[in-house]
Amino acid sequence: MQNAIPRFILAGLSGGTGKTIVSLALARAFSRGGLHVAPFKKGPDYIDAKWLGLAAGRPCSNLDPFFHTDDVIRSIFWHKSKGADMSLIEGNRGLFDGKDEHGSCSTAELARKLDAPVILTIDCTKMTRTVAAIVQGCAMFEPGLHLAGVVLNRTAGERHRSVLRKSIEEHTDVPVIGMLPKISKNPIPERHMGLMSDQEYGDDACGGEQDALNSLADMAEEWLDLHAITEIAKQAPDFGATPGPLYPGKPAPKKVRIGYVHDAALWFYYPENLEALEHAGAELVRLSILSDEPWPEVDGLYLGGGFPEVFAERIAENRSVLAGIRAMAENGLPIYAECGGFMILCDFLEYEKTEHSMAGVFPVGTNFCPRPQGLGYTEAVAEDDSVFYSKGTTVFGHEFHYSNCLNSKGKVLDLSMKMVRGKGIVDGRDGLLYKNTLAGYNHIHALAVPGWAERFVEAAALSGTR
Repeated sequence: MQNAIPRFILAGLSGGTGKTIVSLALARAFSRGGLHVAPFKKGPDYIDAKWLGLAAGRPCSNLDPFFHTDDVIRSIFWHKSKGADMSLIEGNRGLFDGKDEHGSCSTAELARKLDAPVILTIDCTKMTRTVAAIVQGCAMFEPGLHLAGVVLNRTAGERHRSVLRKSIEEHTDVPVIGMLPKISKNPIPERHMGLMSDQEYGDDACGGEQDALNSLADMAEEWLDLHAITEIAKQAPDFGATPGPLYPGKPAPKKVRIGYVHDAALWFYYPENLEALEHAGAELVRLSILSDEPWPEVDGLYLGGGFPEVFAERIAENRSVLAGIRAMAENGLPIYAECGGFMILCDFLEYEKTEHSMAGVFPVGTNFCPRPQGLGYTEAVAEDDSVFYSKGTTVFGHEFHYSNCLNSKGKVLDLSMKMVRGKGIVDGRDGLLYKNTLAGYNHIHALAVPGWAERFVEAAALSGTR
């Protein structure tokens, strides 16, 4: 084939069927066996993507039909698959679940866009022959989908596995390529946003994240047909014409320094966002909001999402860093903050009934809630000019937050973005604006927001001349 990219999508019938564990197990098993695996995650996600990158030993990129055009999806996939022996894409939600009754933006839709065979993970708890009907229905539900195999998860014993295999073989043409037993304990604990962050996992009684991933690989080698899965990936059709570059034009010479906080508190960054800033001419400086080490001088600041609530006490005690962030905002340096980063810029963060002082750039607070307060895709329109967006710009993104914004001082807030889709900060609005600081619950992907990185760098260049 002229443009061969061995590839497959690992999908599930719904969330919680075990596709993430299977994806991690396969990524680590194949990479441990000497293959270079390019990992991808379908949909907006930071946590699963980070674990996939750890399992494969290679950064994971996200592919999303909602905020990425077909050309961008193919370009990300092609460029990030270069040099790999196999590309593994983990789906999200159920195979055919999308944003409407037509399944728009579903994992199945992504499979068709990439012409990728699908391996379906099925939770077989308290089912036998019915699984065959499910497999047959999925195989025939949508034209253009190649259901290449199934992994049967949470099987109860040899008799259960025998009936499952015989039923599927008798009633369908879809091969069974693995059957996993029930595991008594998930080696990677979960909490309110999904899997626990690798940066918090540490070297506990299970031996840390590397041991957890290796134990999953051991499981894959024992219970899954790795050779059959490799052949499925190799049999994917030719990818077709080589896509264009990810970023327009030649990389700009480095002209500014933009800091970004990347530690256990804030680490939600799409790799393409950082790459886009570098391509636009930024030298990136990694910072920590948990360390009391002085920050170097920068021309702009990017605060991604994460788990600031878990580290609220430590952050609040780090007054010199918080004061430095507030000084940056007062001096007009461009600061872009998403979700957890927005929480840092507020007056306070309330967690488990305790109020912790934050940077105080905005006269509001946030409080952590037991249930999600904003979840899903977003579409926002800029109603005011800022250094990041001109008035009228439409910004596609996503939100996933458990905190609420509290305007405890009752002040009039400069909210610059109107939410056409999504919740935002308050009353269907997002994008709190103060001088050249823009913050909100909305997460963006740079390849879905053309010009964001260039405007950020230009604003930083202007701030450096003051």
